[in-house]
Amino acid sequence: MRIRPARRSDLPLLQDIERAAGEPFRTLDMSAVSDDDPPPLDLLDDYRRAGRAWVAIASDDRPVGYLIADEVDGAAHVEQVSVHPSAARRGVGRALIDHLADWAGDRRLVALTLTTFSHVPWNAPYYTRLGFRTLAESELTDGLRKIRAEEAEHGLDRWPRVCMRREL
Repeated sequence: MRIRPARRSDLPLLQDIERAAGEPFRTLDMSAVSDDDPPPLDLLDDYRRAGRAWVAIASDDRPVGYLIADEVDGAAHVEQVSVHPSAARRGVGRALIDHLADWAGDRRLVALTLTTFSHVPWNAPYYTRLGFRTLAESELTDGLRKIRAEEAEHGLDRWPRVCMRREL
């Protein structure tokens, strides 16, 4: 699996990946997640220009997964990581997370963080296998609290969510 920085020409494909990756949520009665719009092109381009957007590519140089990240309270925060279902279960997500860990280490960030659904098999249980642990409420940083509040405003708290952290 090759990871490279996202290109401007990749951005519409990232939206397609996001839409496709959302479809399995329908099987869990989470259609609102499936129906949610992907990140807008201008937001994806902001991440790209900031050097915080990467794609996992297939042999034809076509993206099959992507990750965008922020720096939050001394950690690299996974804002979004999505893999097209046609490339699922092939280590694409792991490769993107590991790439972010390398990027974060180069910047002397102390950890990776993310927020996710606690009961979705390809969410919190998957990240636990990648070395993340669920944070207790008392462990949340101000930045993570702000992210969780924004998610709640967006309606994501209809299902149980957690913040997770992987030390570097």
